[in-house]
Amino acid sequence: MLISLASYLILIVCVLVGVAFITLLERKILGYIQIRKGPNKVGILGLMQPFSDAIKLFMKEQTFPKVSNFFPYYLAPVFSLFISLILWSVLPFELGLLSLEMGLLFFLCCLSLGVYPLMVAGWSSNCKYSLLGSLRGVAQTISYEVSLALVLLSYLFLVGSFNLVKFEAFQGYLWFFWLTFPLSVVWLSSCLAEMNRTPFDFAEGESELVSGFNTEYSSGGFVLIFMAEYASILFMSGMSTVLFLGSSLGSSSFYFKLVGVAFIFIWVRGTLPRLRYDKLMYMAWKSFLPLALNYLLFFTGVKVILFYN
Repeated sequence: MLISLASYLILIVCVLVGVAFITLLERKILGYIQIRKGPNKVGILGLMQPFSDAIKLFMKEQTFPKVSNFFPYYLAPVFSLFISLILWSVLPFELGLLSLEMGLLFFLCCLSLGVYPLMVAGWSSNCKYSLLGSLRGVAQTISYEVSLALVLLSYLFLVGSFNLVKFEAFQGYLWFFWLTFPLSVVWLSSCLAEMNRTPFDFAEGESELVSGFNTEYSSGGFVLIFMAEYASILFMSGMSTVLFLGSSLGSSSFYFKLVGVAFIFIWVRGTLPRLRYDKLMYMAWKSFLPLALNYLLFFTGVKVILFYN
């Protein structure tokens, strides 16, 4: 138990360092997309820039709106980062770390909890922009969670286990990405919407909501929300790799695939404009949901036929 706990703490430190460097990767990629250099002054090729940013942000003055509900306002970012980090226990580590037998069920439970910090952060700030941003974010997150759950349910029928280790065994010869390409696209789009990333960043619509639900946060609170978002990007990239690209965490190819998926998330931010909110909801309920349901029925039929034969 102690070894598992120590291993998990080491994992959290590695994730937080990864979060620091994925922010640098994003700024570099966006820089080259926009035909500029990106950070290149602090350290060699700007490698120390994330640590410089962290020091700057944590040293800023911590402000609290007088009319805010202090404890929910203070705890929402902490809870948000906690959920992002606890999710990492789901991935099937073969190096002596945690490997949950009901991993996918735990993943869906934690994903559902992610709505609460978003809602509480917007409500407790007692600011109309924050409240609007959180309401948008909550509606969007709940809508796309349905699609994510149905996509996962389709693969659960196919694999017959909640343990993510089985997914690697099933993809020995053919990745699920090629087997069910439309479902893979639905998963990727739903992940973007779930994490409030461009082109679905309505909770943080800077042009109309002045940074959305985190408008009133400064210094440490803002950093925790920021870290939670990027820890989620890294986790969802890893989850997508395990589910669709058939790779175990013991192989070096897993990490290259993870960075590749994270690159796609960043690339999308640099190329696609923000959608209209009603179009986003239309896509969730009228496009993704019927597609995921049809695949679910198809996989159920396949399993029934195989069972009786």
